[in-house]
Amino acid sequence: MIKLENVSKSFGDLEVLKDISLQINDHEIYGIIGQSGAGKSTLLRCINGLEDYQSGTISVDDVTVDLKDKKKLHLLQKEMGMIFQNFNLLERLDVYDNVALPMKFWGMKTKTPEAKKKIEGLIELVGLSDKIHARPRELSGGQKQRVAIARALVLDPKILLCDEATSALDPAITRGILDLLSKINKQMGITIIVVTHQMEVVKQICERVAFIKGGRVLQIGKPEELFIRPAKDIKAFLHEDSELLPSEGVNIQLFFTDESADEPVISQMARKLNIDFSISWAKLEDFRSNVYGSLVINVKEEDKDKVTAYLDSVKVLWEVLNG
Repeated sequence: MIKLENVSKSFGDLEVLKDISLQINDHEIYGIIGQSGAGKSTLLRCINGLEDYQSGTISVDDVTVDLKDKKKLHLLQKEMGMIFQNFNLLERLDVYDNVALPMKFWGMKTKTPEAKKKIEGLIELVGLSDKIHARPRELSGGQKQRVAIARALVLDPKILLCDEATSALDPAITRGILDLLSKINKQMGITIIVVTHQMEVVKQICERVAFIKGGRVLQIGKPEELFIRPAKDIKAFLHEDSELLPSEGVNIQLFFTDESADEPVISQMARKLNIDFSISWAKLEDFRSNVYGSLVINVKEEDKDKVTAYLDSVKVLWEVLNG
């Protein structure tokens, strides 16, 4: 659906995107994550043609994003709905007319029976049928974002771009918005790109994620692959650089993902090897309704080889943290 090849962009002497290459599949929910200033939002604006880029190519559905070809770009942008952190609703318009706004922009009638059915259907989809004539000032933050989502869908886009769409919302409301985006992805088959610095967002809904730092893509993979066993830069992003672990014995970290997440590895190992050990640290995370995680066990030096051999035999990933 979307392909970026060696994309670079600068603002004057400041290079904000550096040789970015990635591919986003049709119907996928794809996350782009990193600290503020990493280049995430700039990358999104290049994809939908709001920003130009100096080198490389971006194609959407096999059509190159080219700011010089205004007619082609305009049609391409119609295929991409966008939602923002600050909602961008017009205070003078009610929910119905805010949702209808893109149709007016494209010269479409918004009061015909067909248009009303479509607009009211989207308002129902986002759970705001009882607020159809409310003004933005009468809505909560989560309700405003739901209006923005309905508005982004009114032109039947193939792609939905979300730029820090949940950053201004509290965790409970964020969960509701993410559930709504998952529903839209499944029911309407829309490809969704989520730009965020919030780990909870990519864990809940993203099938794949690209981690960006300093304008470069450092790693791409499933969220559980990146964040259960993080590389150094991602560990720093997660603030997991140091753990308080025992100085005696050997600390072994175990990683539980698809193959081993549901297996009672620890209790079986204790019985089979007939050894004592302690659990020093553990982290379990919810990734799209699957619980994955890691834990650190502390074993005696003389038991290290037996433990690691057993972990290999049951196909559990591990690494020694000291010793």
